[in-house]
Amino acid sequence: MTFQLRAFLILLMFGFMAPSAFAVNGTVTGGKIDPLPIAIAPFISSAGDEVAATVAGVIANDLAHSGYFNPLPPDSFIEKVSNFEAAPQFDSWKQVQARDLVVGQVINQGGKATIAFKLYDVNTGQLVAGTSFTASPKSARRIAHKIADLIYKSTTGFEGYFDTRVVYVDESGPKNQRIKRLAIMDQDGFGARTLTNGKDILLTPRFSPNSQEITYASIGAEAARVYLFNLDTGQKEIVGDFPNMSFAPRFSPDGQNVVMSLQSDDGRDANIFEMDLRSKQMHQLTNVPAINTAPSFSPDGSRITFESDRGGTQQIYVMNADGSAQNRISFGKGRYSTPVWSPDGKYIAFTKQGEGKFGIGVMAPDGSGERILTEGFHNEGPTWSPNSRVVMFFREQPGESGGPQLFSVDISGYNEQRVPTPQFSSDPAWSPLLN
Repeated sequence: MTFQLRAFLILLMFGFMAPSAFAVNGTVTGGKIDPLPIAIAPFISSAGDEVAATVAGVIANDLAHSGYFNPLPPDSFIEKVSNFEAAPQFDSWKQVQARDLVVGQVINQGGKATIAFKLYDVNTGQLVAGTSFTASPKSARRIAHKIADLIYKSTTGFEGYFDTRVVYVDESGPKNQRIKRLAIMDQDGFGARTLTNGKDILLTPRFSPNSQEITYASIGAEAARVYLFNLDTGQKEIVGDFPNMSFAPRFSPDGQNVVMSLQSDDGRDANIFEMDLRSKQMHQLTNVPAINTAPSFSPDGSRITFESDRGGTQQIYVMNADGSAQNRISFGKGRYSTPVWSPDGKYIAFTKQGEGKFGIGVMAPDGSGERILTEGFHNEGPTWSPNSRVVMFFREQPGESGGPQLFSVDISGYNEQRVPTPQFSSDPAWSPLLN
């Protein structure tokens, strides 16, 4: 999908700013976010179609779910914006306690929709950001996600994460006879669809760095097979048959290699291997009598984090990408698993089991600063938003009728919420920002 981006983008001179309107109480190590009151005026549309309402609604939903914004109710607005080019009546927006204001318009012409927005600081009356996109009306939701990303960045200083997708395992049927299909949806749960038929058991899907391919493991009657699924064409390619594999591979940052864990023939040990996707050549990275699994590359590709029980219990380790300098970094009480490096390289997310609970936590790559973001009966499988501000995971409740559901939480431990899916869902993987 392509967009025509008009050249009056004002957002963030030199790419960043620290606006005074935004307020966060505390730091990433704790505290509670104080959401910014923001008014999103109904978008102007001469055609009176649904596109304008859709765009404004998606923007409000994205910003609200981030936890950093409090979109004000439209029925409280005093001014009715009817001229996109005219300056707003800022006093009327101050009266409804808005700190920022979004105005927009939709122009339909020749089967295309041009969607424009402006973001104002209500206190100063300054224009903070503004741009327009032209695309098919069917792309209205994607345009809205892009606008929400621009608003988010201009206000918080962080890159956005709304124009993304999540791939996951869709689960249906009784607990002891679950049908598992590969599925994909927008990050807000919209447009969920299955990609496979459910004949085999699926494990741990992963996105490629360009968001156009997914690698996943399919467990059939005789062997585990790894596939590459192309989202553009719907075609899948066999990477190889791996009878002793328990987790799907993860891509290297350049997309040229995958790293995976393979068990020994007797099932006692498992070690980590890297495969060149072009030559299909394998290179063994660990070689110890233990279960070494769940590898994940650092964003620069220089290191790999993984879990290993070589010390007696599951713990998190870090090594160089060639397998050298293998060091343990987790030392708390309990067992650690499923480590995943954040896109900005600052954190490793993990699952921690202890005292009858499963927690989702983060720590620095040297093991310092460990903190648990959320815990409960069964939480597992963390995955990062592309801006490294949000962690998604799946949670399962006890009982025969229960099943896994997706949740997300801010890295401060604030703003935990369920991510809607049509059925039970597990093993999420978050895409990079879409092009």
